[in-house]
Amino acid sequence: MSLPPLPRATPWPSADPFLFCVHHLDEYPAGTDTLGPPSAALAGRSIGQDFAGVRGWNMYHGEEVPGFPYHPHRGFETLTLVRRGLVDHSDSLGATARFGAGDSQWITAGAGLLHSEMFPLVNADGPNPTELFQIWINLAPDDKHAPPTFSLIWAEDVPVVRPARASGDVTVALYAGELEGQLPPPPPPRSWAARAEASVAVWLIDMAPGAKWSLPPVAAGVVRTLYVFSGGIEGAESRVERLDAPSPHALVAGPEGAEVLLLQGRPIGAPVVSHGPFVMNDVAGIQTAIRDYQAGKFGRWPWGRPDPVHAIDAGRFAKLPDGTESRPGRG
Repeated sequence: MSLPPLPRATPWPSADPFLFCVHHLDEYPAGTDTLGPPSAALAGRSIGQDFAGVRGWNMYHGEEVPGFPYHPHRGFETLTLVRRGLVDHSDSLGATARFGAGDSQWITAGAGLLHSEMFPLVNADGPNPTELFQIWINLAPDDKHAPPTFSLIWAEDVPVVRPARASGDVTVALYAGELEGQLPPPPPPRSWAARAEASVAVWLIDMAPGAKWSLPPVAAGVVRTLYVFSGGIEGAESRVERLDAPSPHALVAGPEGAEVLLLQGRPIGAPVVSHGPFVMNDVAGIQTAIRDYQAGKFGRWPWGRPDPVHAIDAGRFAKLPDGTESRPGRG
């Protein structure tokens, strides 16, 4: 049975501790030397709120550069996995970065910060395809007001496992969670994923046509959600599947192969009250978050414009709030 494609740029419901996941897939046209508006005309778009996928791409909340100009977060984390294209990050902690090509960014908003995520179209001579997942992960009640943090994991540091018991070509990229003795770089210290008992895993699974692999068993109470975003899995009735059973679960790729995002974790089990970019445990927490944001308690925005992008030739880099800079392969 051929399953319908998952909607792009639309949140997919997830199981606690995950709040939701969005798959952005935009076939952007050529950019310009100034990283301004795309070379294609913007007529017919709802600039500032462009999510309709006109001609296969969106400006989102951007007016000149596609993406998400500065906005607040409190009470949860964002994990951004970029498969194609680039993201330019800036935040009120003073951190900046350009990442892509398998890199991942992990932000613990905690008590609150401002940040922007813009999609620079650095190729002026051809298309700029951009594909990423943004995953919102809840924080435990005692971590809702943790100090905000920014971290970036280069693709070169993401373990890729070929499971020993797989039949056919199967690879698993580990962004969180152990598999066959391999671990990715650690999550932020106040993340739910930093608690061993939470059993959090975020894996990208790539299976060749007809390949077979059984997910390893998990402890009782740990919940998995599978998103089959490309190809198909035999016997699947939906592209989104929730697995509650702790026993191994067999995956068999269809004739086109399969690409699967796995989200796994033990539920936090606390009440969730959300209002846009704020996720707290009660209405009073939301009201406080709004007041604190309006009072400027999420930090100062130091970048001069709401949608900053970096130099066209900046390459992939991360500059931390303390001024430390890293690049792929150089720490």
